[in-house]
Amino acid sequence: GGTACVVTGQPFDTAKVKMQTFPNMYKGLVDCFVKTYKQVGLQGFYKGTTPALVANIAENSVLFMCYGFCQQIVRRIVGVDRKTKLSDLQNAAAGSFASAFATLVLCPTELVKCRLQAMHEMQLSGKIIQGHNTVWSVVKGVIQKDGPLGFYRGLSSTLLREVPGYFFFFGGYELSRTFFASGRSKDELGPIPLLLSGGFGGSCLWIAVYPVDCVKSRIQVLSMAGKQTGFMGTFVTVVRTEGVLALYSGLTPTMIRAFVANGALFLAYEYSRKLMMKQIDSY
Repeated sequence: GGTACVVTGQPFDTAKVKMQTFPNMYKGLVDCFVKTYKQVGLQGFYKGTTPALVANIAENSVLFMCYGFCQQIVRRIVGVDRKTKLSDLQNAAAGSFASAFATLVLCPTELVKCRLQAMHEMQLSGKIIQGHNTVWSVVKGVIQKDGPLGFYRGLSSTLLREVPGYFFFFGGYELSRTFFASGRSKDELGPIPLLLSGGFGGSCLWIAVYPVDCVKSRIQVLSMAGKQTGFMGTFVTVVRTEGVLALYSGLTPTMIRAFVANGALFLAYEYSRKLMMKQIDSY
């Protein structure tokens, strides 16, 4: 599921990070795509793909493992049987709990991904003299400058994004599946309803938490050039100096990516899960 998400959405994610971190460099999505292609080439859209794959595979593995575990916790809290179907709201709460665990594996890999994606802009703006162009060079730079804890820059912002965001993510997904199932079992849904449900869930997530993600990207990228203030400090600085709309820079590529990539994520997740369950049942 994580692999499907990255393969379909990486160019839009790269545009998102560039526009969030350097909003004055680009007039919009098309301008960002054209300038990136002219300056760096096609490979510029896939900077940070390796850590993005690691991040998404690690995050979604932990997320969906903990999702099942957190569903059991919710069942205990509400006092129902282990096999009882949860409501859409209860599933949303379980997804929100699960995201807190996923954040611990997501934050370090996302920091490396964001820095690789915005490295060219950091050099153009003069914030750094020479950039790191490989995953290993970025990792080595973080360790040398900040030590292992340097990978957790932006952790509080990531938590602030993930916990409420995944409430809307799983809530939107389950609500959409309920709509398409219309009385039938959700497990009987075909690929198109699953794609649309995943896309709807992803869109709900990003609409709800986009300003938080913008602040997180700034902290993780701009900390390359020196010590960066925390979440509230960065948030206030952006609003004072650039205005509230700066917190929504890169929203267009994010919404396109959210629908396409999360549709692919849930489609791959549901079908791979069914395949694995058949293999287990055959034994």
